[in-house]
Amino acid sequence: MRIAVISDIHGNAHALDAVLAAIAEARPDALWCLGDLVGYGPRPNRCTRLTAAHADICLAGNHDLGVLGTIDIGEFSPDAAASARWTRAVLDPEARDFLTSLAPARSTTRAELVHASPRDPVWEYVVTAAAAQAALDDTKTPIVLVGHSHVAMAVVQPDGGKLTGGLAPYGKTIDLAKGRWLLNPGSVGQPRDGDARAAWLLLDFRAGSATFQRTDYDIAATQQEIRERGLPPGLATRLELGA
Repeated sequence: MRIAVISDIHGNAHALDAVLAAIAEARPDALWCLGDLVGYGPRPNRCTRLTAAHADICLAGNHDLGVLGTIDIGEFSPDAAASARWTRAVLDPEARDFLTSLAPARSTTRAELVHASPRDPVWEYVVTAAAAQAALDDTKTPIVLVGHSHVAMAVVQPDGGKLTGGLAPYGKTIDLAKGRWLLNPGSVGQPRDGDARAAWLLLDFRAGSATFQRTDYDIAATQQEIRERGLPPGLATRLELGA
């Protein structure tokens, strides 16, 4: 079984369109999404509709929950809170209903899927060795898939061994048989690991491997849409920086 994993789309339809086209070429058996379909970006309704149509599993992220009012956006950064308020105003009923149906965590026999972390599926960033160790300690599946940080990452713990790994650049392929893995596919719509291209992950359970992918998209078009809608200008600037 081959599975494409995406996360943190954040209303960036140009990035999502490009990634879905690349995924179609790869022809996986399923698509999993780790949440944050909306927030920050200018096209929340299209991104929600496309994800609903293509994802076999989809989680809710903190921005999805903030837009719905399930969590307090007072804990968001000023730019994130401003975009959440804007998204609330433009979100159509179909998109709202789909987001409402989602949860921030889900389990399969092969993988634990969480938006943020197993011990806090909504808020905790898994960006340190301690957080990665806790995520593996709190689960039993061979693979733990997390999003939220917008940073592509691969961390492994061999049987009885020491945790190793870190950032996962484009093209990195890992051997799933080497231990238990914590994997973050990176962000489709707002990467923050220095590579501005849209990020995603291809899991290949038949081959026992996973490969980190990057896809070019029209960044300038998304930037223009952000400015046209009056969203915070910093949200446009950071896209070209991958930061």
